[in-house]
Order: sequence, then structure tokens, then C-alpha cells
Amino acid sequence: MTYNTDNTYSRRKTKIVRIGKLEVGGNSPISVQSMTNTITEDIDATVAQIVDLENEGVDIVRVSCPTEKSSLALKEIIDQVSVPIVADIHFHYKRALEAADSGASCLRINPGNIGSEKIKEVISAAKSNDISMRIGVNAGSLSEKILNKYKEPCSDAMVESALENIQLLEENNFNNFKISVKASNIHTTVKAYKKLSEKCDYPFHLGLTEAGTYLSGTIKSAISLGQLLMDGIGDTIRISLTDNPVEEVKVGFEILKSLDLRTRGVKIVSCPSCARQGFPVIDTVKILEQKLSHIKEPLTISIIGCVVNGPGEALKSEIGLTGGGKDTNMVYLSGVADHKINNSDIVDHIVQLVEDKISRNDKN
Repeated sequence: MTYNTDNTYSRRKTKIVRIGKLEVGGNSPISVQSMTNTITEDIDATVAQIVDLENEGVDIVRVSCPTEKSSLALKEIIDQVSVPIVADIHFHYKRALEAADSGASCLRINPGNIGSEKIKEVISAAKSNDISMRIGVNAGSLSEKILNKYKEPCSDAMVESALENIQLLEENNFNNFKISVKASNIHTTVKAYKKLSEKCDYPFHLGLTEAGTYLSGTIKSAISLGQLLMDGIGDTIRISLTDNPVEEVKVGFEILKSLDLRTRGVKIVSCPSCARQGFPVIDTVKILEQKLSHIKEPLTISIIGCVVNGPGEALKSEIGLTGGGKDTNMVYLSGVADHKINNSDIVDHIVQLVEDKISRNDKN
């Protein structure tokens, strides 16, 4: 991974956990997760949503298994998709056993909800199926004992819950797991992950639980996860939005791209526009974003409305456009001014330049 001289990044050292063929932790790329919101028993609808997520580039998908019928349906679902599936289990240990036998790559559990005796059967099922687990500690579902001690779901309460669950799995000779300590409050979430990072070396699944609607949830998730990722904390992420799960994946990749932690798809550097703009910047960027959404290879383009910042941004872009007067705008290729273009030709021309460059890269 390449950084400019202002970037510093030191990744927290963790164990490696395997989710299907995907590695989480260590030096593995930070993966992006989402979760289906269909009724799991509706196999066709669930598969269709997972395929949509796969097309958006998701690395891992979680599927809720609240009933026996849903955990058994998991086998048919898994047979029709290629992405690793995590079975979301909460209270009934038998759902975990069924999901493990149905082919889940990982079990998301809260061991405290299942009980110390039944968790042994879950661990045995995970071992026999050679799959991992995620300890999922949420501020909204802490044990009564811990809530009585701390009086509220604070970061210390979440860390204590996580450490109790870690101990429970380790005492049963199982350490093939990752951990999350999520709250809907940014401060609680960030503090919990930072405190826990000093007490164990298991991989972390990052998230701000119940973050909210698309706009507010995206902002809150970017603030909380951004802080942790910049500190080298986090190995896999999920953006919890009250929206189409595909949007979660888009936001997840955008957060990682903004921190130079993943490079997938076209990154558009654009100005907010002003009276100096030589072409309609906002409309142009919206259309380009839509027309280039199918591109999966990493590429940076700059779309700047005037010459104040345009040439400078073009130096750092593979393809750049700077607005000019009298319907003449400069196109830059690899930072060098190359040719001019009229406003009416901008969108089609930039799209063609991007597709041509991707095609050449594929041949090399």
C-alpha cells in the first residue's frame, strides 16, 4: 500500500481468522460486510439480495437465522451464492448447530445469551465444521449482571462483557473468532474498541450498530469507524443503515477508499462548484458517478470546474478535467494537459477515456 508523506498507518497486529476462503485480521485487506434484510425462509428473495451485494463487491454477508426453518434454508441459499455467509444467531443454540451443518462460514453469537453449557455444543459444531465465530457484544443486549454493576451500557461494561466471552471460548480451547463491541453512540463505540484493543489480539469487526438512515447513519459511521481505522484498529466493517443493504457496501468502500485502505472502483475528486465553473459540475459528476458505477478496477479522476484548483488536482489523477472559458475545458491524462473538450461532450468523453484505460490495463 502506498501513502504520501502526510499519511501514517500502523495496523494493529492480530490473529488471523478465516471466513470461508477469506482471511480476516493480520495483514489481510479490511473486508466489507453487509446483512440481508429479507425473510431468510424466502430463499429466492434472500439469494437475489446476496447476489446484488456480490455485484457491489461485498466480501462477507450475514444472514439472520431466528428459526429452525431459516437455519435449514441456509444450505440452499449458500449453494447458490459465492460470498462467505455468516449465520446470525442470538438466543437458541440449536440454530447455531443447524447453521453450522448447513454450511455457514462463521457463526455470529453472543455466548452470554446462549449459556456456558450450551456454548460447548456450539463450539463443537464450529470445530467439526471447521468454521469461525464472531463474538458480538452490543450495548443494547448486555447481561443483567454487568448492567447492575455499571448502571448503564458504557464502554467499560462492553469491554468486560467481551472479555468474559473471550474467556469462555478460550476455556473451551476455541480461539478461531473475531470480536465486535458495538453501540449506537459514537463515543461509547470508539472507546470500547480502543480499550479492548489493548487487552487482546483477536481481529475486530467494526460497526456502529443501529446507525440510522442513509444520511445520518453514513455520517455517524464515518466518524466512528474513521477514527478507529486511522488508529489501525479494525479488520472487517459493516455500515448499519436503515436502507437497502447495497448502500451499506457502497458506503463501506467509500470510507476505506477515503483512507487509502481499499482501492475499488472509480474515485472522483470534484469541487463543490461556484460562479467560476466552466461547465455544470454538480450535474456532470452525478451522471459520471452513475455511468462509471460498473467499473471495479481502481482509478482516480478529477472533475474541477475552473483553473484555480483543477491543474493541481489533475496532477494526482489518472484522468482530469478542468473547466475553461468559452466552452473549452482541458483534459489531463496522467497529470499532463492533453486536449480540450466542449461542455456537451464531457460525459461521453470522460466515460470513454475511463473505459479505454481500464481496457488497456486489463491487456497489460
